[in-house]
Amino acid sequence: MDGNPSVDAVIEQIAPRLRRAREKKGVSLAYLTRATGISVSTLSRLESAQRKPSLELLLPITAALGVPLDEIVAAPRVVDPRVPQHPTRRDGRVLIPLSRQQGEPRAYKMTIPAHDNQPHPRTHAGYEWLYVLRGRLRVHLGDHDFVMGPGEAAEFDCQIPHWFGATGRGSVEVLSLFGKQGERIHLRTSRRSRHRPPAPS
Repeated sequence: MDGNPSVDAVIEQIAPRLRRAREKKGVSLAYLTRATGISVSTLSRLESAQRKPSLELLLPITAALGVPLDEIVAAPRVVDPRVPQHPTRRDGRVLIPLSRQQGEPRAYKMTIPAHDNQPHPRTHAGYEWLYVLRGRLRVHLGDHDFVMGPGEAAEFDCQIPHWFGATGRGSVEVLSLFGKQGERIHLRTSRRSRHRPPAPS
């Protein structure tokens, strides 16, 4: 008779969870043997799913590792793969985060209003990558002032004085990827985009 699929799925996850918990703590099987009295061979078979787990084995192991038992035997949680989108406004620009993590790099979809067209260059640590989705993006970078259209991208060191915004002829949508790591500047623009844009009307 076949077992309960949900129970079987939980049991299948115990072995890799035990291994991950031990490795995360940075302890060896020999250390765990000394802490629990369970032989190295038994611990090894548990982590490779060759030994059926039991409470008599799991309780001393989780206690020695300092992890809750339900972290090892809990049923897998169903996680919504969609990234929650909570728009924020910053200086009139609408930013939608596209990445879950709080660290680097950070990805955003940004909408810049048409009136945000006056350069005010600034510098800071990190690198930024921009990709134009819609509209025309004016970029002021060091001594360069150019316009990028849909499908064009730029990557630059943020320690170079920079600013990007609208041209004054409509809003613009861009993808922005910001992080501390990057390479030297790469501009991928059409020949006409390298010229200074006309003054906004």
